[in-house]
Amino acid sequence: MPRPRPAARRAELEDGLSPQLLTALTAARRRALRDGDRQIDTAHLLHSLVETDPEVAAAFDSGHQLARILGYLVQRSIGYGLRWQRSVEDTGSALPVLRGTETTAAGWSPAAATALAGAFERAARRGEGRVRGLDLLAALAADPAGRAAEVLRRAGVDPVALAARIEEPSQQV
Repeated sequence: MPRPRPAARRAELEDGLSPQLLTALTAARRRALRDGDRQIDTAHLLHSLVETDPEVAAAFDSGHQLARILGYLVQRSIGYGLRWQRSVEDTGSALPVLRGTETTAAGWSPAAATALAGAFERAARRGEGRVRGLDLLAALAADPAGRAAEVLRRAGVDPVALAARIEEPSQQV
């Protein structure tokens, strides 16, 4: 069986994403390019999610938490994350990478690709055909060694508690 072309794989991947998540992923790609980073990492994903997806923003305890997260993420783009530039974010997470998808070939860090795989798994467990921003946020928070989790901790958000709160039925809108 012939291997699907990259455009076909990208279209298949995009079909499984909510419009808000697709917007966030596009913004993360632009952010990585603008910051001079080689790959989209989990902090790029977190930044784009909190800026573009109201459901993700509502997952935090307060506006104060969200403001602190955005503050750290903005600092990252103006210098805080310089130690991350030119390095690959690979946390060794146990989740499988989406091999053969656009993420593994198009400038995604292994940790970011793994988080997206986890988001697809979460959506499938819920019986959803499309992955939402909350699915990706839960996967980002579940990887304690990821850059997104580091930003959350520095902003005073417990990633484990956040992931648990997202898993609560009340968040299953």
